[in-house]
Amino acid sequence: MDALAIPRGQTSPPCCERHFPGWYWSATTGRHVGFQSWLEWDRLLLMDFDPNVVGIGSQPFWLHWHDGERERRHAPDYFVRRPNGSAVVVDVRADEEIEPKDAEAFEMTRLVCAQAAAARLREPQGPPDPMG
Repeated sequence: MDALAIPRGQTSPPCCERHFPGWYWSATTGRHVGFQSWLEWDRLLLMDFDPNVVGIGSQPFWLHWHDGERERRHAPDYFVRRPNGSAVVVDVRADEEIEPKDAEAFEMTRLVCAQAAAARLREPQGPPDPMG
């Protein structure tokens, strides 16, 4: 596997899309963290209240690779730091919205995280029951 991850930078979420982009002020980080959908906002809110999360970054880097036909890239939704220093890379997408190209990007993210010893999490269908 030949993939490259480079910092994405914090940019303003695009406006006028069918998504729900915005900024959430995180008590965990003491700064605003971006989101691009209601589902991402839900996940962000839960991570902010999770005592096992000490850092959250929105779309922290671009992952670049070649799929055999063309150059591809993917920016995971979140990078999360745990109190023990470990990291989790999070993609938030409803199961019914995952197209084949997205599934390939998520798999590449999983493979890169495995090589970097970072956990990778794809959040399915919706926010979990906080009481469950």
